[in-house]
Amino acid sequence: MDNWFNVGKIVNTHGIRGEVRVISSTDFPDQRYAPGNTLYLFPGNNQEPTPLTVKTHRKHKNFDLLSFEGYENINDVEKWKNATLKIKEDQLTELPEGEYYFYEIIGCRVVTEQGEEIGAVKEILTPGANDVWVVDGNNGKDILIPYIPDVVKEVSVEKKKIVIDPMEGLLS
Repeated sequence: MDNWFNVGKIVNTHGIRGEVRVISSTDFPDQRYAPGNTLYLFPGNNQEPTPLTVKTHRKHKNFDLLSFEGYENINDVEKWKNATLKIKEDQLTELPEGEYYFYEIIGCRVVTEQGEEIGAVKEILTPGANDVWVVDGNNGKDILIPYIPDVVKEVSVEKKKIVIDPMEGLLS
């Protein structure tokens, strides 16, 4: 059984030449949508995924516009509305040290350097300068942990554990 990772959702067609509008959910759109890359179309209804080869990619407003080899006409792609585009796990690339895929961080337990359990990461926000990890706190409140060296001291995706040194007021 393959592990699949979402890279985007087809929300509409664009023009009459087989382009589709995609709301991207990948951290690396330029890499994922590079011409020649393979994406897998999941139309829903438990149908088998269809491999597609990217022909063109361009940005337009808040969308990524893609076309695929062999699908030159709006009639070929209209049925793909609301389908999901995914990649296989073996298509993921190695990240530099200190960088992680979201799926590796979500679900990790967060503890202080003193060993106090804070909760588990449930979501990652990307507001700008640095990511913010949303921790489902043991007290029922969300705790926002900035992913910066002053706070995040150790990340072990193997142990699903993150050690932090919370700055003043972070946990209150």
